[in-house]
Amino acid sequence: MTTENLFAAHSCEISIPEPSTPENLAYHAQRVRRLGVASGTRDVRIVHELDGICDQVGPERLMRTGNTLWQAWCHHPEFTRPDVLLGLDAGGILPTIAVALAGDLPYRLAWKLDLDLPDKHQFTEPHARRTEVFTYGHLAGTRVLIVDDESTTGGTLSNLVAVLREAEVEVVGIVCLIEDTTGNARALLESLGVPLCSLTRL
Repeated sequence: MTTENLFAAHSCEISIPEPSTPENLAYHAQRVRRLGVASGTRDVRIVHELDGICDQVGPERLMRTGNTLWQAWCHHPEFTRPDVLLGLDAGGILPTIAVALAGDLPYRLAWKLDLDLPDKHQFTEPHARRTEVFTYGHLAGTRVLIVDDESTTGGTLSNLVAVLREAEVEVVGIVCLIEDTTGNARALLESLGVPLCSLTRL
């Protein structure tokens, strides 16, 4: 990641990135350099309008974003209605709840917590400080739509897809707020036969 691709860390002016759909959804996001990160850890954070970092977030914005993301998936050429949503700790929690409300769907969350519970499956988040992530609960035979705030390399998402498929889960797709194209996640996920739907590309 070059300095030219980053916004100043102290700035909270949200720029309008290139939209990923012809409807010009204009979900606002920016790259900000992370300070004090360990070697091997991603040194960029994508700050966006739902994370509450640069501005307060009202309930109407949460609901609007969830509805927009759900409608984007509903109009995707490979749309399949899921039985349940699966969101990722921590950035995927808010968009998962928002999409659940918009689509009238139940959800589960994958957590960076290793708990003594049955039906536990572990996958990894590369380039994170804590790489181990866990899903809980019996999902075999269900159609799952994965929800996250962003996709960059697709490493975490592809690891999760592999774990879910081993557990006989049908992954119908992945929806996220932001697709960071520097990591080429879309190509990786599509090579696995998993469609990716995003509101914004950076």
